[in-house]
Parts: sequence; C-alpha cells; structure tokens
Amino acid sequence: MDIILLERIEKLGQIGDVVKVKNGYARNFLLPRGKALRANEANRKVFEANRAKIEADNAARKAVAEKDSQGLEGVSVQLIRQASNAGALYGSVSARDLVEALEAQGHKVTRGQIVLDRPIKSIGLQEVRVALHPEVSVTIKVNVARSPEEAEMQAQGVDVMAEMFEKETAGFTEEYDANAEPGTIASEEPAAEAAEEAEAEG
Repeated sequence: MDIILLERIEKLGQIGDVVKVKNGYARNFLLPRGKALRANEANRKVFEANRAKIEADNAARKAVAEKDSQGLEGVSVQLIRQASNAGALYGSVSARDLVEALEAQGHKVTRGQIVLDRPIKSIGLQEVRVALHPEVSVTIKVNVARSPEEAEMQAQGVDVMAEMFEKETAGFTEEYDANAEPGTIASEEPAAEAAEEAEAEG
C-alpha cells in the first residue's frame, strides 16, 4: 500500500514522503495512529493544504521532546528481580516495567516510547533507547540485579556473574586438603587417633 507520512518514521521516510509499506503495517499501525494517510489524490490535496500546520505541530512536539530529553539522557534505573544461579530471570523485564521505574523517578514516558527489541531476560547492565519523538531519542541504563548490593556492584563495573563463577570454582578447591593421606577424610582423623589411643590405654 502507498501512504503519505504525517511524521518521520525510522527506516521509512520524512513528513510528506510517499512510501510503499505492507498492507497490515499500514492498516494496523500507521493509519489508526494518525502517522500516515493512504496515498490517493484526495489525501494528497488534504496533506498539501495542511502541510504547514502538520510541520508546525511536529516542530512543537519535537521542541517539547528535546526539553524532556535533557533530564532523561543517561538516567539509570534499578530493578531487583529473582534469578537463577546462571543469572537468568524468573520472568522478563518488559517495557511496562521500565515505564514504572522511570515514573518512580519522576520521568513521564509511555510504553510506546521504550524501544526494547526483546524483553530483558538476564541480570546485568543494559542500555535501552527511549524515543520521545520520531526525531528525538535518548539512552537510559537499566541495572537488573538480585539484590541492591549486587546492583551497586554492577553500577561500579563489576561483572557479577564472572565474580560468582570464580567464587564457585574457588569453593571447590578449598575443600581439598594437601596434607591428607590418600583415601582418608581430614575431618575424621582426630577422632580415629583418639579411638586408637583409648584402645591402647584399655
């Protein structure tokens, strides 16, 4: 379907461009959200008659978005979630979770403005884009951890999963006693010696 864009659409074009898109994309997204018009003669005339107003409205929205972006660029949100030992979350972090976390810090954004290619499914630091306007976007940092302490470590640049893996492998080596005789268990030796001494005395 050929459409006339009423705002800039990433990877499609600018205001006033006539572009070809899939019918479903036009019917389900662009047309109902007022982002485009069907490219027929009547709509071309309507667009040209209103072009100045459409561009002025867009410029006004862009100015507001640019103002809002100043307080949002580089903001960090912290989300505490349950996760497995491998760092996989029990349930993922969605755009809605990020909207709520940002609102808790006084930033007003909508789910549609969060550009999340796929839900976040593991602990760690992630960068997420927030598109405040088709021509204005900022990047926020998302710190997903199992505890506030872990989040603090990640914020300081510590790779929590790597640290945990090192601790686990260190834990296995600590149980090895270099002085133990082959086939004996270190913790039982004092008890065995005491039993032998008691036998000798008896």
